[in-house]
Amino acid sequence: MPRITRAAIIQASLPASVQETLGKLSSLPGTTAATAAQLAGIKASIIEQHDALIQRAADRGAQVCCLQELFNSPYFGAEQDPRWYSMAEAIPDGPTIRLMRDRARKHGMVLIVPIFEEAMTGVYYNSAAIIDHTGTYLGKYRKHHLPHCLPGFWEKFYFTPGDGGYPVWQTPFGKIGIYICYDRHFPEGARQLGLNGAEIVFNPSATVAGLSEYLWKIEQPAHAVANQYFVAAINRVGFEKPWNVGEFYGSSYFCGPRGQLIAQASRDKDEVLVADLDLDQILEVRKVWQFFRDRRPETYGGLADRG
Repeated sequence: MPRITRAAIIQASLPASVQETLGKLSSLPGTTAATAAQLAGIKASIIEQHDALIQRAADRGAQVCCLQELFNSPYFGAEQDPRWYSMAEAIPDGPTIRLMRDRARKHGMVLIVPIFEEAMTGVYYNSAAIIDHTGTYLGKYRKHHLPHCLPGFWEKFYFTPGDGGYPVWQTPFGKIGIYICYDRHFPEGARQLGLNGAEIVFNPSATVAGLSEYLWKIEQPAHAVANQYFVAAINRVGFEKPWNVGEFYGSSYFCGPRGQLIAQASRDKDEVLVADLDLDQILEVRKVWQFFRDRRPETYGGLADRG
């Protein structure tokens, strides 16, 4: 019997109410009670928006669903302001992951939930939790590679580099790995996910038009080919005020182990993209292209050197 996984990825713009609040927030001091209330309202509005989108994925029969990077907030990495630390939550005991465990159980769906993680007071990560179809928390991935550059990706102000390796989780719908946004520019971790047995790698992102849009179309299919697994690439949509660092260009997609696109979302619309992934294709491809057999790891020692 074919191993078919119906997977969903969700791309979304900020709700209009959140955009309005962000415009007001820019004029408020960073540590007031009013600011904290505004930030809590932002998070609640975005979660409500995504709750409806997750329901749409469930209605279409999705067995696995991944949200976008830092899904329950704007992309606050566009500025360096301590007020955003209040958006961080514990994994798995914070309110967002508890809610998503309930939703995973309700829909019988594996959920990948990227949020701003507080590991301890003053230590934060850009992370994604994975929850199985029974609502059981399986684990988390912490983003390893952090940008700190123009036009507005100041992530080292907020996040500690990931320290948990490149785990892969066995689920009834396939072996799942996670890579987050800027990680995709580094093939070493993508290869490690393949060596660890990943069949589907989800890459939730927040990336804007410019050079990255060109790379968006080639890097992740290249990872899929080199490692002979499926890749699900997720990007948010639209402009986010007050920063306007560029257009988040959506264009989320699934590609297979031959690097061919299976399905792609629009550039500028909120969307639930659903695709059926035939996991048996992985073995078919590996019978032809013996990349893992023909590796020469004994010759790659220099990859671990800083140079």
